[in-house]
Amino acid sequence: MPMLASSVSGSNRMLPIALIGAAATVGVCTFLKKKSHKHKENSCSSHHDIHHSIQVTLPEWAVEELSEFSNKEYKTDEEKMALAIHLSARNVAEKTGGPFGCAIFEKEISTGVSKLVSIGVNRVVSLCNSTLHGETVAIQLAQSKLNSFTMNIPHENGKSKRVFELFTSCEPCAMCLGATFWSGVSRMVCGATKADAEAIGFNEGPVFEASYDHLREAGIEVTRQVLQKEAAQVLKEYGESGLIYNGGD
Repeated sequence: MPMLASSVSGSNRMLPIALIGAAATVGVCTFLKKKSHKHKENSCSSHHDIHHSIQVTLPEWAVEELSEFSNKEYKTDEEKMALAIHLSARNVAEKTGGPFGCAIFEKEISTGVSKLVSIGVNRVVSLCNSTLHGETVAIQLAQSKLNSFTMNIPHENGKSKRVFELFTSCEPCAMCLGATFWSGVSRMVCGATKADAEAIGFNEGPVFEASYDHLREAGIEVTRQVLQKEAAQVLKEYGESGLIYNGGD
């Protein structure tokens, strides 16, 4: 046991080494704590544990306006699209997300009157979730309200299908086009065009005319460019100062 022979002198020699080691440990811990504090400054950061739930919420201003929206009867495409455009413009003005709004209605075929089921606005940056586009937020909230994973549901008499229409302030990106396909809506109505969105720097992904044909073949009616100029103006104004983000960012 030669290493234990000079216990006192050896201990004295080891003390500086121990102190250096302790200092290094403290230094590492301090460094990690500083890094941790830096991460906390980022609103999108969280602890290192695995999350098991997420929140999909509307901005406070939208929640406050819901009663006004939901108590109204909508009779024309223009009325319904005007709501989607209003949502997109207000989302920009309030700095609660990107320039995209969506509203889902249930239409009573016998009267032609539609009632609001849900609304959605882009919440990507504010909720740190790249999937929370206007359409996907509206779809999730509608299905939560209906307690159904699909809006392709029959009336209580079982003789006919309920009609749900999705109005979006801009033609959907690749993700939202797929979400619309799976949502079970009967109809999709768009305001601004893909070209309008891409003109200010957004990349809408692989969306083609054949994509819309696929929706139609699945029984989803598609109407485009309703109040296109008004919807495109919201995009144009956002493009002058708003954050443009894409999948590769």
